[in-house]
Amino acid sequence: MEFPSRNKKYFICVAGNIGSGKSSLTQKLSERYGWKAYFESVDDNPYLPDFYADMKRWAFHLQVYFLSKRFQTHKEIVESSSSVIQDRSIYEDVEIFARNLHEIGKMDDRDYNNYRSLFYTMTDYLRPPDLMIYLDCPIETLLHQIQRRGRSYEQSIPREYLEQLNQHYKIWIKSYDLAPLLIIDNTDLDFVHRDEDFSYVIELIRKKMEATV
Repeated sequence: MEFPSRNKKYFICVAGNIGSGKSSLTQKLSERYGWKAYFESVDDNPYLPDFYADMKRWAFHLQVYFLSKRFQTHKEIVESSSSVIQDRSIYEDVEIFARNLHEIGKMDDRDYNNYRSLFYTMTDYLRPPDLMIYLDCPIETLLHQIQRRGRSYEQSIPREYLEQLNQHYKIWIKSYDLAPLLIIDNTDLDFVHRDEDFSYVIELIRKKMEATV
């Protein structure tokens, strides 16, 4: 099978913790294959700075904002006739971030249950992606990449918070069955600056897509 096939529409999601390289891989694959890229609403997010300063006060607001934006994006992707690659999936919102905020006491039971109910009602109407790519990174790699990209509001993210998210990702990935899943160990890869690493990632994706035909 030629990859990517010119006769097939692809919908691929790139999942992973904060600083795992999702946006960079999304951008690289978009440029390589001409896929339309959808990026997580971060730089224009009106809640993120407030959230990292006071998680308990802004947790519910932030999660509803992300859910709304990702639902709109996912719906647009499914209705599009073009191949698409998405930076972070809608499923990570409830399984990783909202769940963690609830468990660490930053979102109370009322808000969490309300959010979960809204999430499942909305996602019942969505078709899952053709491939989920999960970038698996150790905490040291995440911290290094967060520091390197220099977003001011991210510099105060506690190491413990990233560790908690990583644990939830591992649980979620083990049970994910909505679509084919490709796990990429991104501990030592640098697909942004090393062509051989990017080629390696492309080959992993190609083989996974061929195996799911």
